[in-house]
Amino acid sequence: MFRQAFFYSLLLLSLLFRCTGDESLPEVTDSEEAPMGKREREALFSAIQGFVGDSWNGSSLYPDPCGWTPIQGVSCDMYNDLWYVTDLSLGLIYENSLPCTSSLEIRRELFELNHLRSLSFFNCFLSPMVIAKEDWINFASNLESLEFRSNPGLIGKLPETIGNLTKLKSLVVLENGFNGELPASICNLKSLNRMVFAANSFAGVIPNCFNGLKELLILDLSRNSFSGTLPSSFGDLVSLLKLDLSNNLLEGNLPQEIGLLKNLTLLDLRNNRFSGGLSKNIEKIQSLTELVLSNNPMSEEDMMGIKWESMGNLVVLDVSKMGLRGEIPIGLTNLKRLRYFGLNNNNLTGFVPSEKLEALPCLGALYINGNNFTGELRFSRKFYEKMGRRFKASQNPNLCQSFETIISESHKHLLPLGVKPCT
Repeated sequence: MFRQAFFYSLLLLSLLFRCTGDESLPEVTDSEEAPMGKREREALFSAIQGFVGDSWNGSSLYPDPCGWTPIQGVSCDMYNDLWYVTDLSLGLIYENSLPCTSSLEIRRELFELNHLRSLSFFNCFLSPMVIAKEDWINFASNLESLEFRSNPGLIGKLPETIGNLTKLKSLVVLENGFNGELPASICNLKSLNRMVFAANSFAGVIPNCFNGLKELLILDLSRNSFSGTLPSSFGDLVSLLKLDLSNNLLEGNLPQEIGLLKNLTLLDLRNNRFSGGLSKNIEKIQSLTELVLSNNPMSEEDMMGIKWESMGNLVVLDVSKMGLRGEIPIGLTNLKRLRYFGLNNNNLTGFVPSEKLEALPCLGALYINGNNFTGELRFSRKFYEKMGRRFKASQNPNLCQSFETIISESHKHLLPLGVKPCT
């Protein structure tokens, strides 16, 4: 009898606690196996509805968005025995993803999902829209990845408040319509491994504030309208593996700090306005596998001042359309890993070291056209068979091809186009 009375007393206390307990606890949904706070659930549905349209009824279609009725592009994790949204991808990333409507809106409920670790927008913003700078601070505690990809309607300046997201490891702003200058606040993101601002309409000078980004591995500012000189603080990017600044309006000499990037594997500066000649500091980056400097007016500079043999890891070397003069340095013929070699459209002179270039075991593309080379080409028939149209030597008025290389009439089609026979 005593035990039964004690049991009912405990049950009554339990019921009283449920009625008068901590009101700060989130109200949960009906799912017992995977409970989700009502506020989190409503914020998720409202945020998605703002992007896909009011006709989308999330509560009916996805009653358990983190459980047995998952939404494509939504991932969750447990905190204090409740589901919270941790990854949200909006737009047609996958075939069954929810497409964004043309009249989308960014609702404040999106910023209530403050457990998000990853947030991405793909091909969503097609009509012109400027992103407000408010509310991003709500993501500061957890967000590690933020991506805007292929959103031509995203215009205006990048919100400077994104610089408050100090937990970010990846920031990708690719193929959008953002313009204006990059805010210096991006240099507050000291945990970044990847920073991509490629293919937008950014302009102005690149901020000289990269000193603290010691963990950055990838920096891509290509296909914009950045101008001015390279910031000296690039030299502090000691972990950097890839630096792509191609297709901008950058000018001036290559700074000596570029030689401090000892781990760099890719340096792409093509299609800018750099001048002052090839920097000897480039030879200090012996980790480079791809060096692309083409279409920069380096003036009448020769290639002899660089110890090319010290750059033995090079796989791609493109120094075309730079106004280079002089002969091909013998050190270049020691690059045993070289696959692509572009020397075309310069003012190079002298003889072509055919035998040494043919001896490069990995070479698969060689362009020497548009120069002032002289003498005979002495490549073998086997070389021409291997290269096909990936070898060009035309527009060298004083260069000729020896027919001794080609044994029979049936092999004449292998000869490089635009090179006269030797007489």
